[in-house]
Amino acid sequence: MLRRLYDWTMSLAARKDAEKALAGVSFVESSVFPIPPDVLLIPMVLAERSRWMRYALICTIASVIGAMFGYVIGAFLFDVVGKPIIDLYNAQEAFSRIQQWYDIWGGWGVLFAAITPFPYKVLTIFSGFTGLDLLTFVVVSVVGRGFRFYLVSWLLHRFGEPIREFIEKNLGLLFTLFMVLLIGGFVSVKYIF
Repeated sequence: MLRRLYDWTMSLAARKDAEKALAGVSFVESSVFPIPPDVLLIPMVLAERSRWMRYALICTIASVIGAMFGYVIGAFLFDVVGKPIIDLYNAQEAFSRIQQWYDIWGGWGVLFAAITPFPYKVLTIFSGFTGLDLLTFVVVSVVGRGFRFYLVSWLLHRFGEPIREFIEKNLGLLFTLFMVLLIGGFVSVKYIF
């Protein structure tokens, strides 16, 4: 089943509308969606390695726009939209604990979440809720998301075929590792902060 899902994702990545899907996933992942855009970015770059910069740019722009949407949710719609999202991830306690820390270190928190598997959407909403300086928020988001997506894309561009062979050979292990990192990011919201 995992092999069929991988093959389907690779075929989806080569379709004409794949860039729109990549932009859409990148946008919603920054504000509400739990699945990172790497799920599409990686097979798209592997399918069309010469377009790695374009795909990284699409991810970065859409992700930062999505982050601004998350900021708006936190600033203006927290009770209606933001709180249910935080509740969905069971992050209420973590949300309260980091509020004081965030007044001082918020920009670094956004940068950390923008680069790592930490759930970025939690900090985009939190940034709006706490009133983190919007310019700081946008600049750090551009730097962090750009770094992440360009690094992933460049590595795939540079080492594409060996990485593709490695992925295909170790698909089960890599899927498990991806899920551990994804779930670990969400768990860290509750226990680290």
